[in-house]
Amino acid sequence: MSDGPEIFDDLYLGLQAGGAIRKQRRGEELTEEEAAAISRWQRLSVWRKAIAIGAFAVGTFGLGFTLGGLVFGRWRRA
Repeated sequence: MSDGPEIFDDLYLGLQAGGAIRKQRRGEELTEEEAAAISRWQRLSVWRKAIAIGAFAVGTFGLGFTLGGLVFGRWRRA
Protein backbone atom coordinates (compact mmCIF):
# COMPACT_ATOMS: atom_id res chain seq x y z
CA MET A 1 0.00 0.00 0.00
CA SER A 2 1.36 3.45 -0.94
CA ASP A 3 1.08 6.41 1.41
CA GLY A 4 2.39 8.89 -1.17
CA PRO A 5 -0.36 11.52 -1.09
CA GLU A 6 -0.60 11.35 2.70
CA ILE A 7 3.10 12.15 3.03
CA PHE A 8 2.64 15.30 0.97
CA ASP A 9 -0.41 16.25 3.04
CA ASP A 10 1.56 15.75 6.25
CA LEU A 11 4.47 17.75 4.85
CA TYR A 12 2.20 20.65 3.90
CA LEU A 13 0.49 20.49 7.29
CA GLY A 14 3.89 20.65 9.00
CA LEU A 15 4.85 23.72 6.99
CA GLN A 16 1.55 25.42 7.86
CA ALA A 17 1.89 24.54 11.54
CA GLY A 18 5.50 25.73 11.63
CA GLY A 19 4.53 29.10 10.20
CA ALA A 20 1.63 29.40 12.62
CA ILE A 21 3.82 28.53 15.61
CA ARG A 22 6.36 31.19 14.58
CA LYS A 23 3.54 33.70 14.28
CA GLN A 24 2.22 32.66 17.70
CA ARG A 25 5.66 33.10 19.29
CA ARG A 26 5.82 36.67 18.00
CA GLY A 27 2.55 37.32 19.81
CA GLU A 28 0.43 37.75 16.68
CA GLU A 29 -3.18 36.61 16.51
CA LEU A 30 -3.75 33.28 14.75
CA THR A 31 -6.47 32.66 12.21
CA GLU A 32 -8.81 29.70 12.65
CA GLU A 33 -6.98 27.88 9.84
CA GLU A 34 -3.60 28.36 11.54
CA ALA A 35 -4.93 27.19 14.91
CA ALA A 36 -6.44 24.13 13.20
CA ALA A 37 -3.11 23.37 11.50
CA ILE A 38 -1.28 23.45 14.84
CA SER A 39 -3.92 21.23 16.41
CA ARG A 40 -3.82 18.69 13.55
CA TRP A 41 0.02 18.62 13.59
CA GLN A 42 0.05 17.96 17.34
CA ARG A 43 -2.39 15.06 16.88
CA LEU A 44 -0.24 13.34 14.25
CA SER A 45 1.65 10.28 15.41
CA VAL A 46 5.38 10.55 15.99
CA TRP A 47 6.26 8.30 13.04
CA ARG A 48 4.15 10.37 10.62
CA LYS A 49 5.84 13.55 11.84
CA ALA A 50 9.23 11.90 11.42
CA ILE A 51 8.44 10.81 7.87
CA ALA A 52 7.18 14.30 6.93
CA ILE A 53 10.23 16.02 8.41
CA GLY A 54 12.54 13.45 6.84
CA ALA A 55 10.91 13.89 3.43
CA PHE A 56 11.36 17.65 3.70
CA ALA A 57 15.01 17.26 4.69
CA VAL A 58 15.77 14.80 1.89
CA GLY A 59 13.97 16.94 -0.67
CA THR A 60 15.76 20.09 0.44
CA PHE A 61 19.14 18.33 0.45
CA GLY A 62 18.48 16.82 -2.97
CA LEU A 63 17.48 20.16 -4.47
CA GLY A 64 20.48 21.92 -2.93
CA PHE A 65 22.83 19.17 -4.04
CA THR A 66 21.49 19.31 -7.61
CA LEU A 67 21.61 23.11 -7.86
CA GLY A 68 25.05 23.19 -6.25
CA GLY A 69 26.33 20.62 -8.72
CA LEU A 70 25.01 22.63 -11.64
CA VAL A 71 26.43 25.93 -10.40
CA PHE A 72 29.80 24.69 -9.20
CA GLY A 73 30.11 22.29 -12.11
CA ARG A 74 29.91 25.21 -14.53
CA TRP A 75 32.38 27.31 -12.54
CA ARG A 76 34.82 24.45 -12.38
CA ARG A 77 34.92 24.02 -16.16
CA ALA A 78 35.68 27.69 -16.78
